[in-house]
Amino acid sequence: MAISQRLKDYLDSRHAHYQVLYHEAAYTAPAVAHALHVPGKELAKVVILKVDEKFVMTVLPSTWSVDLSRLRAVLQGDEVRLATEEEIGALFPDCEIGSMSPFGNLYGLQVYVDQSLAQDEEIVFQGGTTHEAVRMRYQDFAALARPTVEQFHQPTLNMGF
Repeated sequence: MAISQRLKDYLDSRHAHYQVLYHEAAYTAPAVAHALHVPGKELAKVVILKVDEKFVMTVLPSTWSVDLSRLRAVLQGDEVRLATEEEIGALFPDCEIGSMSPFGNLYGLQVYVDQSLAQDEEIVFQGGTTHEAVRMRYQDFAALARPTVEQFHQPTLNMGF
């Protein structure tokens, strides 16, 4: 299986420069970073949240977690919670659970990127499968995904959400 067809078609139709990185099957951000020999802070992870009645995508370094109280203030939502596996499966039917790319705009989701990633030259992220990742310039990613950049991370050692 290759990166999700929706992602590939989108990147190719916009003539984006990207590299597909193949690796052994990995189901967690630390395992993906290890398989790719990439420091965890350089691997972007996606966390899907339900804010009141809508879903949003957050993207942050894999070694950090989402600070829900800070994000609640940023999004001005009354209720902010992690999306369930079932909800994620319904939102991303062409992706393996937990391996969706940070292009929420392809699925009708607003994308929020933690400001720490916006300072990086490149971004590495999963491509919709547990076997492939994508590397591209952050500037190209931002031009295509049109994320809102905010600060909503908190460092973590346990690799939580």
